[in-house]
Amino acid sequence: SSQNLSEEFAKAARQLKKEAPRIQFGKIDVTYQHDLRKEFNIREFPTVKFFVDGSREDPIDCRGVRRASAFITWVKRRTGPSTVLINSSDQAEAIIHADDLAVIGFFKALHNDSMEVFCETARDVPEMPFGMTASEDVCANYGIQKNTLVVFKKGKPVHNKVLEDGRENKLDLTRLIKTFTLDLVTEYNLETSVKIFDVPVENHILLFTPKNSETFNVIYDNYKSAAAEFRGKIMFVLVDTNETRNGRVFEYFRIRVVDVPAVRILNLTSDTKYKMPADEVTVKNLKEFCQSYLNGKAKLHLSSEEIPEDWDKMPVKVLVGKNFNRIVF
Repeated sequence: SSQNLSEEFAKAARQLKKEAPRIQFGKIDVTYQHDLRKEFNIREFPTVKFFVDGSREDPIDCRGVRRASAFITWVKRRTGPSTVLINSSDQAEAIIHADDLAVIGFFKALHNDSMEVFCETARDVPEMPFGMTASEDVCANYGIQKNTLVVFKKGKPVHNKVLEDGRENKLDLTRLIKTFTLDLVTEYNLETSVKIFDVPVENHILLFTPKNSETFNVIYDNYKSAAAEFRGKIMFVLVDTNETRNGRVFEYFRIRVVDVPAVRILNLTSDTKYKMPADEVTVKNLKEFCQSYLNGKAKLHLSSEEIPEDWDKMPVKVLVGKNFNRIVF
């Protein structure tokens, strides 16, 4: 909530005042400061902006940071080095085991475009430690031969991405890395909904199914298998149709009991929905659906309520999705 974020912001400010007294903190109630709200185009609350070198032009937005510890890291990475330079395997191991997640960039040399993008990405992902190395010994110790980004989870490598000099971009890397803050498939509930929307992946696929059904385990295993292939591109979400608190989600997608198991893709930016053409939730069907969506070939799903019996009785006709085209066009 807004109140929680204000408290975390205040906690971070108190800590940073001791560690970095040159950084000033302030808060503005834009209810009364209309000019400032307009000047900085404030549309959502709370919004945190970081002003550099006394300039009010182009402040840096601090998005998706919700905890004081992450906020402190975010500020430090903006004002100093964004990653730790690793010179030994012992140092690498210390960083990898310091937290649940760690990201290490292995490079042939420390000055190239891939390294620049890696450092920029580190600034935007303060939730986990970042390290980089150009040490031949360290690279050899982890069996790395090319410029590679490796995500470690609980001390073990869970994802390798070869960095082709100058071809990757910060947003793609940020999306990929942030997905590791969630499970491969995230079950939707009130707590996880905030985390799901914090990860900057605009494509969400949702599986609607009762968790207590006989076929659940098979369907869920298929869903997880497909999720591994599309990590960073499509976020995989599970919605338990037996959970009454998920009612608003079913309504939004117009999912009925007879429809489940059902699979939909939602694009958050355009608010468009797509229905998986196949009824069976197999790995093959899921992969084909995801790939056709990413290739721009999936058909839009325009869900509609049933045509009312008396739609034609009055001078003003009642239109729903199912009779709109026929009557209007």
